Amino acid sequence: MTARPRSRSLRTRLLVFITAVLVCVCAVMALTTVFAQRAFLMGNLDDRVRDAVERNAGGAALHPELTRDLTFLNEGGQPAGMLAARIDTQGDILSAAVVTQDAPPRSLTTAQTDALKGLAPDGSPGTRTVPGLGTYRVAALDASGVRVVTGLPMDDVLDTIGDLVEVEVAVAAVGLMVAGCLCAVVIRRQLRPLGRVAATAVEVSHAPLGHGQVTGLTRVPERDTDPGSEAGQVGAALNRMIDHVEASLAERRRSEEQVRRSEERMRRFLADASHELRTPLASIAGYAELMNRGTDRIEPGLAWRRVNAESARMRSLVEDLLLLARLDEGRPLQSAEVDMAALVAEAVWDARVAGAAHVWQLELNLDGPALVLGDEARLHQVVANLLANARMHTPAGTTVTATVEATAATCVIRVHDDGPGIPPELLPAVFERFTRADSSRTRAGVLEGGSGLGLAIVAAITTAHDGHIKVQSTPGRTEFTLELPPAELPSADTVLRARPASV
Repeated sequence: MTARPRSRSLRTRLLVFITAVLVCVCAVMALTTVFAQRAFLMGNLDDRVRDAVERNAGGAALHPELTRDLTFLNEGGQPAGMLAARIDTQGDILSAAVVTQDAPPRSLTTAQTDALKGLAPDGSPGTRTVPGLGTYRVAALDASGVRVVTGLPMDDVLDTIGDLVEVEVAVAAVGLMVAGCLCAVVIRRQLRPLGRVAATAVEVSHAPLGHGQVTGLTRVPERDTDPGSEAGQVGAALNRMIDHVEASLAERRRSEEQVRRSEERMRRFLADASHELRTPLASIAGYAELMNRGTDRIEPGLAWRRVNAESARMRSLVEDLLLLARLDEGRPLQSAEVDMAALVAEAVWDARVAGAAHVWQLELNLDGPALVLGDEARLHQVVANLLANARMHTPAGTTVTATVEATAATCVIRVHDDGPGIPPELLPAVFERFTRADSSRTRAGVLEGGSGLGLAIVAAITTAHDGHIKVQSTPGRTEFTLELPPAELPSADTVLRARPASV
């Protein structure tokens, strides 16, 4: 597998790209300037060449019979380095000379004259390289049968163009160097926020997110989250992503904690349920074993009474467990209008019979009918369990008051007593299953409950009826508050419409 080439940083790529663009721009500008200057100088030189060839042709036309005459080169004003030649009608060079500085014109050699052949006598300038003399701009002209060739050196033009190129190269180099430095500084400053965003992302990626670390993640600074810039948009998006990650991890940790607690509650529930069932089973097995050994060890009637009592206790526990299981599964309950005032009054009467040593009171604060939609048997079980809880955990003589309050918005049942109260450490878990004030496994009576499922059943049935249950307890006052949504009563118009019209 071939190694992937390492990509350059964005700062380097931008700098290289901008430098390349500047080089191209400078090159285009320099070439345009050079070509424009060359065209101007060449045009000026061509004008001078045409003027010179016309002047020389006019001088030669004064003596057309002298086919080799070049005396016009001796006239004043002829520039040094200018060459001239006489040609015949076939284009052969008859004579040729070059003007020298402070000296008579010098004749050209054969090699030099050969460079002047082949020119059309129309006065159009052309470029020829004359050995030993350099590059010339030459033109041939026919004036009344007299043909003259004239050329001017291009050294000045070439030198000027060369100097211009050198100056432009030097200026471009210095300009590119300065521009590159400025671009590097500007790019570095402009990309600094993006660098901080990238550093934040790298730091977050190194955080131990897989181990549940959900707090203290680094955020992009506020100055780097400006939505007006691309880097700010990236920074703001990264902060939002980090917030989502933290929220997700926190939710996952809460879910894991809930699962862990649920598993712990389930293990504790199974252990307590097993123990609660094992105790009556052990009693039944014990009495059965005693009866098998003979009636001299135990009275049969007493044994059967204890067996029946433990069976009833085990049956009650199993029924409570089955009820909680059905409620946990969300099985629908029966739904009908239930008068909570009558239901609570009946439950208080039953409690007065079961707990004659307590003082039982009923208070009705009704603004209207105390009607709710629900399962009457289960709601009766809720109130009965609350009253039984007050009876079993308070001493004789305790006053237990059941209050029913009904408004258009809710139906509230309160059960409070003036007993010793619930221990503070037990109060948060009072509605959990198998929660008991007495952590021992002993029971005062067979059918007296005490398994720790009574209040759990109250909470489960209340939740199934879309209600709420809460408790407040201090020494001398413990109050359970049950809130249920009221049943919707038909309006007066509906009743009138439903009533048959009288005749």
